Amino acid sequence: MSETAVARPGVRSEVGRLRTVMLHRPGAELKRLTPRNNDALLFDGLPWVDRAQTEHDAFAAVLRSRGVEVLYLAELLTQTLAGAAAREQAIALTLADLRLGDRLRGYLRGMAGDLDPEALAGVLMAGLRNDEVDGSGSLVTALLPDQEFLVNPLPNLLFTRDSSVWVQDRVTITSLAMHARRRETQLTELIYTFHPRFAGVERIHGWQQEHLEGGDVMALADGVLAVGVGERTTPAGAERLARTAFAEGLAHTVLAVPIDQDRATMHLDTICTMVDTDAVVMYPNVAHRLAALTVRAGRDGDLEVDGPVPFLEAAARAMGIDQLRLIDTGLDPVTAEREQWDDGNNTLAIEPKVAVAYERNEETNSRLAAAGIEVLAIAGSELGSGRGGPRCMSCPISRD
Repeated sequence: MSETAVARPGVRSEVGRLRTVMLHRPGAELKRLTPRNNDALLFDGLPWVDRAQTEHDAFAAVLRSRGVEVLYLAELLTQTLAGAAAREQAIALTLADLRLGDRLRGYLRGMAGDLDPEALAGVLMAGLRNDEVDGSGSLVTALLPDQEFLVNPLPNLLFTRDSSVWVQDRVTITSLAMHARRRETQLTELIYTFHPRFAGVERIHGWQQEHLEGGDVMALADGVLAVGVGERTTPAGAERLARTAFAEGLAHTVLAVPIDQDRATMHLDTICTMVDTDAVVMYPNVAHRLAALTVRAGRDGDLEVDGPVPFLEAAARAMGIDQLRLIDTGLDPVTAEREQWDDGNNTLAIEPKVAVAYERNEETNSRLAAAGIEVLAIAGSELGSGRGGPRCMSCPISRD
């Protein structure tokens, strides 16, 4: 592909050569985190924002150095909001919050309508505090503390994997389970609906449907999807995706993979990612108890469900290979637990046998290298405070 050519959107595997990816550079939304709200906004600490931006810029530079086109969510959103229809929809969805009341909602609608696309995108991402609103004449603003957010910030926009995921040439608009993140997927839907870059792209699922998050969806091979079911993706969300994928001819097999419902293993990609066409890096404390139900299309729209059987066995069978190679995180249980918490399993494959990983996970990276995987190590001391690694921070739009 020439440097000026635009890659056709579509993702059929986790490891095909990456051509185009969507990232979100940390911005003002991270500066809204405080000790009062960081738990509610799903961060384990308060990141040093300037350093997080430096780390993220280095991540993007690594991708570009390997020929990957990097699109930024904030830029796409700003360009999208230049259109009247997108602008109207964005404002209506954001101000639907029942906390606002009619008077304040009307005032904010007028205020938002006066903003240029860049400023409006800034409010949608970084939120709006009560003390940033003057003259609304609303009882709501009079009663709320100055520091209360009328529009909540979205610090988890950093993790673009979750709010959309491509299944072949369709973009899946996901449905995020945690209240703090639900508006994220509304913004990505705006981009995919109105931005000219994605004109003609068909969308599946949707933010109003059953909970399904991109970090739980993996394209193990062409036609084979694995879907983690746990804290974020519900069984009904996995079923909806399976039915849609079969009906649209996007997959012949879906593996439903139950995972522990806790913070450390919130998504399937926090415990397992692919680094080659036949290899995964996986948290050893769950590797040999991780199971999968194999789902295929039955007659008359029904689903055929088999299992459960061990995940590695079910995956290899669905992929049509003899065995899926396992590379463990860490060398001992304590190291494995530490490096899993620090996203040691959350790698982003650039192509077969080449993966981006956080440099801090030295043991895991050594094991990857020993298994023949080229590790592109990046700093992530500040980026990781939201519990997400290179895969979480990237939404592949086009892969070979």
